[in-house]
Amino acid sequence: MANATLSAETRSDSGKGVARKLRAAGRVPGIVYGHGREPQSLSVVARDLDKLLGSIAVSSTVVELGLGGATTKTLIREVQRHPFKKMIMHVDFQELVAGEKVIVDLPLVFVGVPEGVRLSGALLEQILHKVEVRVDPANIPNHIDVDVSHLAMGHSLHIRDLVLPAGIEVLSEQDATICAVIAPRAAVEAAAAEPGAAEPELIRKAKEDEVAK
Repeated sequence: MANATLSAETRSDSGKGVARKLRAAGRVPGIVYGHGREPQSLSVVARDLDKLLGSIAVSSTVVELGLGGATTKTLIREVQRHPFKKMIMHVDFQELVAGEKVIVDLPLVFVGVPEGVRLSGALLEQILHKVEVRVDPANIPNHIDVDVSHLAMGHSLHIRDLVLPAGIEVLSEQDATICAVIAPRAAVEAAAAEPGAAEPELIRKAKEDEVAK
């Protein structure tokens, strides 16, 4: 499980004017919420938050949020950014409760070189890069490994083929394709351009002409 830390300050005022003043002072307004607690308004240093977001897998990293003299384990649930300025407008944290499962997106890490790539010059096409799961906060893995070393050309892996750690429930569609080993585009285009490729259509056309006579 990946962990990170971030300091925050509580705030009692709210509204657009307060938010603008916080941003002008180099802070980002936010909120922390969770089961059994009232939503708490807060703010964090914009520079610290930006640095944190650039170094973690946001959807699956537990952030230990220092707030009001205590530390709270949280997940970052939403980051609102300015539509064209390099500025974070707001951030939402969800407090984690021991034993209460949460839904997170886990990154997929592809391991090994596919057989089709090694022996046939094929290409590995990565279709999905994350999977949605339900898991206890204490057991959130950093990622899920996907072994592709056995894949021959023309073969693929699906969500149902994943080997998962105990206690993880996958919520993504079981038949969704994760990756596939495909022929290089150049080879496909060359096969389509071969002289005999158009013959069936010409033969059918000839027969149609004969019938018309």
